[in-house]
Amino acid sequence: MTPNVRAIALYLPQFHPIPENDAWWGRGFTEWTNVTKARPLFQGHYQPHLPADLGFCDLRVPEVRAAQAELARQNGIHGFSYYHYWFGGRRLLNRPFDEVLASGAPDFPFCLCWANEPWSRRWTGEERDILMPQDHSAEDDEAHGRFLARAFADPRYIRHHGRPLFLVWRPWQLPHPVQLTLDRIAATVESEGLPRPFFLGVDSHCPRVDTRTLGFDSTMTFAPNLGYLPGGSSDGFSFSRLQRNVTRGWFDGWRKAFDYQEVVDSLVPLRTGERPAAPCAFVGWDNTPRRGKNGVVIVGGGPDAFGADFRHCVELARKWDADEPLVFINAWNEWAEGCHLEPDQRFGTKFLEQVRSALSGQ
Repeated sequence: MTPNVRAIALYLPQFHPIPENDAWWGRGFTEWTNVTKARPLFQGHYQPHLPADLGFCDLRVPEVRAAQAELARQNGIHGFSYYHYWFGGRRLLNRPFDEVLASGAPDFPFCLCWANEPWSRRWTGEERDILMPQDHSAEDDEAHGRFLARAFADPRYIRHHGRPLFLVWRPWQLPHPVQLTLDRIAATVESEGLPRPFFLGVDSHCPRVDTRTLGFDSTMTFAPNLGYLPGGSSDGFSFSRLQRNVTRGWFDGWRKAFDYQEVVDSLVPLRTGERPAAPCAFVGWDNTPRRGKNGVVIVGGGPDAFGADFRHCVELARKWDADEPLVFINAWNEWAEGCHLEPDQRFGTKFLEQVRSALSGQ
């Protein structure tokens, strides 16, 4: 019997205030602050994205987390991959996950994705203004491993081939040789009586790299890969043919808008190359709520276009691992990036229905 594909949605925990964000961005800041201030920047630009079924949810509320899990489960999502912010032993935005871990609720599978990059003011274009640096040491790797072991031991934690699934957002950001960091974390986890983690390197900032060369077990092909867009670290691959400008009736000076299907088509070399890679489908993209006129917008998508790409990714997942296929979705709730399965006032549950439809025949 062909095994079912497990769909894992990336999950952002920045929907509750924390002291650090109060200091950096203003009292009471959450991701909703960016979402609600967004406005259309050109003709036909869909902004703001406003929530429907779950409202402006606060992730400190257990009933909200339960409702998210139930909505995801009803539509075929296997689990969430929580972004995990670890800075030399200091954690940020950790309350929702900590409460999920401590309470045992909701009873819904999860894994962690280490967002291992410094926090800066890049939302406002100030990349060099570092708010929270990443500091690495052998002692910190061991401390990190001890924390992870507690999460990995939870029966809800997602395993791949019997090993806790652990994603790393920027593999190249780790000190070189990367293998040492991974091995130290793994050794600490194993000392707690758990299997070595299955390390999955996300290629969002190192496209075309086979992260196995760094010590990872495999790669996840993040989508959309903004490093390929004009002005990004394109690794020699050009997206210039996707660029749309004022000839399409958009306002003068807009140079960062792209077509959904053409972006998907251009991901084919990453998804079907020689390196083994778990696929990732993306709901959409529009980070102008964060970056204003410096943002990137991908247009021409919608539920049907996403559904077609998601079905393709399900097929690719079986080719990546015929025994335990995984497919990732960007994202469950990236509202300020225009990338959310959670229902909004324009599309409702139509993106979730595409997921359910694609996975229901398994």
